Amino acid sequence: MAAGWAQTALPPGETPREGDYTARDFRFDDGETLSELRLHYRTLGRPARDAGGRVTNAVMILHGTGGSGKQFLGEQFAGVLFGPGQLLDAEKYFIILPDDIGHGGSSKPSGGMRMKFPRYGYGDMVRAEHELMSKGLGIERLRLLMGTSMGCMHAWMWGERYPEEVEAMMPLACLPVAIGGRNRMWRRAAMDAIEKDPA
Repeated sequence: MAAGWAQTALPPGETPREGDYTARDFRFDDGETLSELRLHYRTLGRPARDAGGRVTNAVMILHGTGGSGKQFLGEQFAGVLFGPGQLLDAEKYFIILPDDIGHGGSSKPSGGMRMKFPRYGYGDMVRAEHELMSKGLGIERLRLLMGTSMGCMHAWMWGERYPEEVEAMMPLACLPVAIGGRNRMWRRAAMDAIEKDPA
C-alpha cells in the first residue's frame, strides 16, 4: 500500500531512497560499546544548500515504540503531508525517516546478539539520531524535528541536548514526563518475559 502510494502521489520521479549509516565504536550510556551500530533510514526530496554549502531544508521525523521510519510512507501520513503543495512538500524539504536502535532495519538485539546486545535507552537513541544527521548525512541544523510517541519523547531530549541544531520542534502524542501507568506496565512485562527466557 505505502509503496503504491509513493509511486503515484509524490512529485514525478520521487520515491523513498533507503540507506544505512554505520556508527563506529558507538558508546552507550551504560559504558558498553558496539563496534558497528547500523542505522537504517529513508529520505524523500533533495537537500537545498545556502551559499556556505549548509543544508537548509532538512526535516527529521521520528517514529514511536515498535515502529520504523517506513510507517510515515502510509496514506494517513504521507498522503496528507509530502505531496505537492502540502505542508512538508517533498519538492521543498529534505525529509529523513530513520529507524531507531532496536527498530526496523537498524541494529537490534534480535539481529543475532540477543541478550548480549548493549542495553540502550532514549539517550542512546537520540545520540544515534544526531550522529546520523551530523556525520552520516552532513547536516548541521534541522529545519524541523518532529516525533510521535517515543519519537516525541526524543524530540524533547533533542531540545535539551541540541537546541542550536534544531530550528523548530513538533513533539506529538507525549508529555515530557517519565512513562507511568499501563504504558510502563506493559513495557516492564515485555522486558521481564525476554530476560526470563533469553533464548
